[in-house]
Amino acid sequence: MTSKWKALGWIAAAELFALSLWFSGSVVAFDLIEVWGVNEGLSPWLSAAVPAGFVIGALISSSIGLADRFNTRYVFALAALFGALFNGLILFTDQAIIGILLRVLTGVMLAGVYPTAVKLLSQWFPAKRGLAIGVLIAGLTMGSAMPQFFITFIGGLHWQYVIIASSTLAVIAAAIIYFILDDAPVTQKKTYFSFNLLKRVIRNKPVMLANYGYFGHMWELYAMWTWLPLFFSASFLTYDASTSLAFIAFASFLCIGVAGGAGSIIGGLVADKVGRARLTVYSMVISSLCCLTVGFTFGQSIWLTLTLAMIWGASVISDSAQFSAAVSEFAEVEYIGTALTFQMCVGFLITIFSINLIPYAEALMGWEWVFSILAVGPVLGIISMARFKRYEVT
Repeated sequence: MTSKWKALGWIAAAELFALSLWFSGSVVAFDLIEVWGVNEGLSPWLSAAVPAGFVIGALISSSIGLADRFNTRYVFALAALFGALFNGLILFTDQAIIGILLRVLTGVMLAGVYPTAVKLLSQWFPAKRGLAIGVLIAGLTMGSAMPQFFITFIGGLHWQYVIIASSTLAVIAAAIIYFILDDAPVTQKKTYFSFNLLKRVIRNKPVMLANYGYFGHMWELYAMWTWLPLFFSASFLTYDASTSLAFIAFASFLCIGVAGGAGSIIGGLVADKVGRARLTVYSMVISSLCCLTVGFTFGQSIWLTLTLAMIWGASVISDSAQFSAAVSEFAEVEYIGTALTFQMCVGFLITIFSINLIPYAEALMGWEWVFSILAVGPVLGIISMARFKRYEVT
């Protein structure tokens, strides 16, 4: 029988491999734009298409109780396989509209990967899962940064290899969950999404405070992950025109993936000791300060920029798991599924706006000031979670 810690390792590994699909189109956006013969204004939509698809997929799967009606492992495996397929089909299209649609469908499939991984984890760790959820989020974070890792080593070749590599990893993720991971010994009460229960979610004050904290967190997170590599490219090349693409990509992987993965695990451990609310406030204070200051390192020392970006990469994700945990703790059993789906869908919808806002703001404000827009999210999140803390104490 598989131990829960071995199961955690397999689930986190599968999450890491499958989530490499998320930014696989974004990191080769300029290549795809050239192939499709469209202007660079389309670039943000390659990133925004995935969260849009994720929201659609989350609403569909939750409303029909997909992970409750069928074996959770099978849902994960099939979603990862179809995600790999839709991602891979980008290789065979020369039309932007079809390419973006494929990115949306990839996002739909990822809605069958991340939430089901969380459910699998909760089955293996029915209690005291702070460290476990931290490890899972670390897998998600490093997986999201994997395309930058690919660029480091195969960026000098063709963009197609990045797509192939991410699709291959997603297939491996499906195989791990289907063939290697056992079913968990603990099953849980089925929880479905229902529009009829949304009123009860909205009227639950601690749940909504946790949601507001999450919404602020999401305003910052995916926009930071999307645009930090572009900031590095502009900044590093301004400082030293000979800086290589491979170095820029590896720096992005370090700050988003490695620092973020470490921050996720540390955040899980700290949350168990000081409480969820405190951890989220600490994390958002640090990340908001980074938003406000990292732009002023533009064109300055590469190592100064990297140091601040590493701190940002760790703090921006270290609190991510705590918002859903807070909702699970304060929502009544009959509408936990609805509450979590509402939180996730609104959060990812918000990312579409912040991702697309940055390039317009950068044209007006420059790189020095543009990330200050993202600081609005954690500042509002801090206010919400400081108020939430009163409920956590009692």
